[in-house]
Amino acid sequence: MTESVERNLDPRVTIGHVHLKVADLDRALAFYCGILGFELITTYGDEAAFISAGGYHHHIGLNTWESAGGSPPPPGSTGLFHLAVLYPDRDSLADAMNRLDRAGWPLTGASDHGVSEALYTEDPDRNGVELYRDRPEDEWPRDAEGRIVMYTRPLDLEALAGGTIL
Repeated sequence: MTESVERNLDPRVTIGHVHLKVADLDRALAFYCGILGFELITTYGDEAAFISAGGYHHHIGLNTWESAGGSPPPPGSTGLFHLAVLYPDRDSLADAMNRLDRAGWPLTGASDHGVSEALYTEDPDRNGVELYRDRPEDEWPRDAEGRIVMYTRPLDLEALAGGTIL
């Protein structure tokens, strides 16, 4: 562990975007835009693309600058575990699951974490992708001292598909 810092990070700080090395830009765009529904904002020639939800300059950057035709890192190596896409509500998460299903794109997992519900898959370059929605904060499980108690339980995909609140 590292030494504690003098003060915590400003709570207004957010993570703005992720930039992924991909082997094939068109293949990556077919997944992120064609299946998940992100919007292509701009490209840099045929080597990079920037995509978003809602017209933001970019939530995800995709490039082949150092990775054109490359292969994913081997198991047991360091790197990105997954990127997480936060959906605003349960119905939009269900829509994401249905998009994957219609495209025949497999899930690698689905979990209820108490504070959130998450679907897991991989993009064409085997980058992990978490699609999730947060529960309202007043529904987060807490212990007797009020600390958040997260867990991992199976997510009821049938209930999610029906848009039913658990």
